[in-house]
Amino acid sequence: MFMYYLFVFIGGFLGSISRNLVGNMIQPLSSGFPLQTFFINCIGSFFLGAFLPFAKIRLKPEYSLLIGTGFTGAFTTFSTFSLENVLLMNEKQFFVSFLYIFFSMFVGIFLSYSGYKLTDQFHKKEGASTS
Repeated sequence: MFMYYLFVFIGGFLGSISRNLVGNMIQPLSSGFPLQTFFINCIGSFFLGAFLPFAKIRLKPEYSLLIGTGFTGAFTTFSTFSLENVLLMNEKQFFVSFLYIFFSMFVGIFLSYSGYKLTDQFHKKEGASTS
């Protein structure tokens, strides 16, 4: 079992470094639109979608953990979200896919906004009390 975690760890390490490198390459091109995240999510979605059929047929589970869960998971989690929706649609579970997309997007954005505002308020209070 330890080896499975080691594969995820190594893949995650490489994925997060790759995300940083790709993001830094794209950063000069950004102009208001979050091009880095968008581009990384697109690459990750394509990569995981292309990788899954290959992994099921030809790779040991350890390598699937290294590349799919570890690398791609650290590179972007949007790729997993995209693939899960493709699998739901392939199973003709369109309504479930719609709900997953709808709630993931709106709840995710709401929670990101809530977390941002909460932290922002905390920092404003901290700044006021240290002045």
